Amino acid sequence: MTDPAVLSSIRVIDTDTHVSEPYDLWTSRVPAKFRDLVPHVETWETTGSKHWKIGDTWLAATGFFAQAGQSEYPPAGNYRNLEDADPGSWNPNERLKRMDEHGIYAQVLYPNVIGFEAPLFMDLGDELSIICTRAYNDFLVDFASADPKRLIPIAMVPFWNIEESLAEIRRARDAGHRGVLFANKFEQIGLPGFAEPHWDPIYALCQDLELSINFHVGFSGMREGVHTAKSKHERESSFDPRQSARSTSVGIMTNADCIANICVSGLGDRFPRLAFVSVESGMGYVPYLVESLDWHWLGYGAHEKFPDQSLPSEVFRRQCYGTFWFERGTLPLLEQYPDNFMFETDYPHPTAMAPGPASPAERPADHVAKYFQDLPEDVARKALHDNAARLYHID
Repeated sequence: MTDPAVLSSIRVIDTDTHVSEPYDLWTSRVPAKFRDLVPHVETWETTGSKHWKIGDTWLAATGFFAQAGQSEYPPAGNYRNLEDADPGSWNPNERLKRMDEHGIYAQVLYPNVIGFEAPLFMDLGDELSIICTRAYNDFLVDFASADPKRLIPIAMVPFWNIEESLAEIRRARDAGHRGVLFANKFEQIGLPGFAEPHWDPIYALCQDLELSINFHVGFSGMREGVHTAKSKHERESSFDPRQSARSTSVGIMTNADCIANICVSGLGDRFPRLAFVSVESGMGYVPYLVESLDWHWLGYGAHEKFPDQSLPSEVFRRQCYGTFWFERGTLPLLEQYPDNFMFETDYPHPTAMAPGPASPAERPADHVAKYFQDLPEDVARKALHDNAARLYHID
């Protein structure tokens, strides 16, 4: 078991957080001739709130998913303006303050709203789509410059263009990015599945550069835009928290298919030194998933038809990672895979480990002190710090 004093000395690394995109992220970073074409912010008459917009397509409100410390339960906040959200979601200095308050040493940074909508950039044309991708990556480096040792950026790539992706991965790595944001449902936008050889040049480069491939559960949820918007009364009267609990819990586990594909497709064996991370997708169900994969791998005879491939559990143990936050009862399962899971908070999302009047969350440091003390010290240390420090090259 882990002594409380030891736990309090561990520099906790939060492996999944989000940065809300500032209003001028793209308009301030592209040539003037493109400013009307890139993602920008306008007030949508339908909601009276500020929304992201590309062309004629309205997207989410600027403060959407920035609900840390919330005083009202969902769906309140769906049309929140960014300036009304916790400033730690968009201001790097406030972010560092929040990290200190929560007992977090370092955070890995992902997009919040529009940064996950990279497929929208594809429609902007060859030149502008690349410019927008670079602009986002440059912004994130600027955000992390407030403390590069504690703020760890993950790069977006223009995956619709392999050669440009390779160039941007090299450029982003040189600028300070520590991993690559990828997607597990490319089929949804007419591209080959992520395990297909089409993507091998990207995987080969990331393996050589020791950059992880990070599959977040969110991908291209708003490509078609926001077609309807309801009044506050309509939102609250039609919202069913029971069904939202169901859909969120099931949604968190959708990366199970991604993990399984890495373990059985041969992708892991093609790139045995490449790390794959399943982000914001939980931990407790994964040992069952891996055990099931092994059982059925042998039961269907895959070991005979593909004798050169590793057993799924061998692939997972060698090069796959998962992230988790609120789990308590499943923590003993970490002992089965002590080198493969990492702590996160999902800040500033509504499900985040960010305490507030309308959140079940406690301060992350308090959660760690309360629930991790029942784990062996080496297991707790790996989940809270060592695995992430190794993967993201954190001092």
